[in-house]
Amino acid sequence: MKTSKAGLDLIKRWEGCRLTAYQDSVGVWTIGYGLTSAAGLITVGKGLTITQKQADDYLVAALAKYEAAVSKAISRTMTQAQFDAFVSLCYNIGPGAFAGSTVVKRFNAGDIAGAADAILMWNKAGGKVLKGLENRRADERALFLTPAKEAMPIPFPQSEATPSPMPKPGGLIAKWVLGIVAALLALAAAFIAKG
Repeated sequence: MKTSKAGLDLIKRWEGCRLTAYQDSVGVWTIGYGLTSAAGLITVGKGLTITQKQADDYLVAALAKYEAAVSKAISRTMTQAQFDAFVSLCYNIGPGAFAGSTVVKRFNAGDIAGAADAILMWNKAGGKVLKGLENRRADERALFLTPAKEAMPIPFPQSEATPSPMPKPGGLIAKWVLGIVAALLALAAAFIAKG
């Protein structure tokens, strides 16, 4: 699976984009959309600057690692929304923490509501609860619980000038077969009556 636009938008919104390297809340050098050296794309350190295009490209490239980590950790079928929420969480906490999380254990066990609630547990950085992480986890949980959209057939526009649709062939065949059966039964009854 690949992250959808909804998932990408959520990650961008919560990570924010900074084109000059900075230290995050626990002192890790970060750039772009929360990109650290751990993503394996670039070495992030003091003084590093990138362009907006590089930030966007790095995010897309980095997501491949986290998408693969989610796909590897999850053993059940996911909806697109569940996958997107998992990728956002994994991007933020790292593949190792994600794979060993209660979120993954509950989801793989079929406890969807429990997995959704476990997302909220990841609200600390450096041992401290952060309001920003609480809000991000609430958004990820909401995305996770978004119902899957079913494909709906596109109806043909009807107008008064449009003739009614032809009957289904199966319906015509069924009527034809029933007619033959009725005729045969009538013949058999007549034959028995004569005999």
